[in-house]
Amino acid sequence: MTQTLTMLSNGDHDIALSGSSEDAWIEVIQQMDRVYKELIASQVALEEKNAELEIAQEFIGSVVSAMTDLLIVCDTQGRIVQVNEALLRLIGNTTEDFVGQQLTEILKGRDDETHTRFLNHLQAKEPFHDCEVLLRKQKTPIPLSLNCSIRNDKRNRPAGLVLIGRPVGELQQAYRELDEALQNFEKAQQHLVSSEKMAALGRLVAGVAHELNNPISFVFGNMFALKSYGEKITRYLRAMDADIAPDTLMALRQELQIDRIAKDILPLVEGTLEGAERVSDIVQDLRRFSSNQTEPLEDVALRPVVETAVNWVLRGAHDKPDMRVECPEGLAVMSKKGNIHQILVNLMQNAVDALADTPRPQISIKAEVSDDHVDLWITDNGPGIDAETVDQIFEPFFTTKPAGQGTGLGLYVSFRMADEIGAKLNVISGPGDGACFRLTLPIAKQGGPT
Repeated sequence: MTQTLTMLSNGDHDIALSGSSEDAWIEVIQQMDRVYKELIASQVALEEKNAELEIAQEFIGSVVSAMTDLLIVCDTQGRIVQVNEALLRLIGNTTEDFVGQQLTEILKGRDDETHTRFLNHLQAKEPFHDCEVLLRKQKTPIPLSLNCSIRNDKRNRPAGLVLIGRPVGELQQAYRELDEALQNFEKAQQHLVSSEKMAALGRLVAGVAHELNNPISFVFGNMFALKSYGEKITRYLRAMDADIAPDTLMALRQELQIDRIAKDILPLVEGTLEGAERVSDIVQDLRRFSSNQTEPLEDVALRPVVETAVNWVLRGAHDKPDMRVECPEGLAVMSKKGNIHQILVNLMQNAVDALADTPRPQISIKAEVSDDHVDLWITDNGPGIDAETVDQIFEPFFTTKPAGQGTGLGLYVSFRMADEIGAKLNVISGPGDGACFRLTLPIAKQGGPT
């Protein structure tokens, strides 16, 4: 059988036929089948890519259409190539009214200076932010706040600009709403602070009542003595006016103990005044503690404030812990007395609550003086605070107490008040190590201990 070799051409493929014609045709068919499969695969891949492209285009189109901000896309020559529906809705035009126009024909700077800066940005093809321009497709131009970004091609070369704007009126409305929300938030914070003050004041009423009872009782007793002294002095003076015998007058003088009264009356009045001043100081502390009025920063003697806060908390505590205070006499800080007082009351009350189940409870307050500040450490020997709680301890409404036994505002209010007076409040604690709070206060110019 004679063997033949023939070359057939099929498009880009050359097919060599060898052997018998039947074998040659089989080989041709097989080759065509492979080519056909490749064509089918290419067609499927092309259709998939087209489908993906259509989905991407639909997605991009839907995003652009859904934008509430105005969108303008231009080429490197400043000619507009695309706008979005938000711009068309704003001025009632069609896409054809914009496409092909120069960007500077529809946008102009708010004033000469802004317009020059706007043109410089466009010519340099550089991004910019919050540039106020006027949209000139209306009889009355619409002020816009405009941002610009560079659009690059697939070779990462500048292909044009993308400008996004929003009417200034909308921004002003948004700012007003934000400002109103901020004011409402600040009012809510002030209300929370007042509520916490009243809650703390309620817990301290027993202690404050006892603090008031001592000087009031002292004044009350002194006034009875002064009343008696006044009656005796009045009786003696009347006897002197009656021009009675000197011997009788001397006997009356000794009977009424006029000489002793003369020696005792001045110390008695001074003691009464001291008691009245103590009552006045306590009332002032109460007013300062509960008031929402702003105090000025001033030099504050630290030890008296600490002692007053300690007395308030201990008087109201059911189980009184051992309280140790190490604070030099004459140490002064630059602060607000009312803020320091409330912070200390809150911290010590928090420590008293934490020590409820601790045998031999102790709280120590120690002042450490540095060059420009005073660190006031408030430490207890309670169960301590775990790491998760430490991270949240100054957040509003966070509390580890059972429901109904804590507002979760005491430490939050203390943290805010410390910030108001230029102080810092932080916590250093671990489980089982007790809680330790540090209040850092700026020292007064002449604030060193004496």
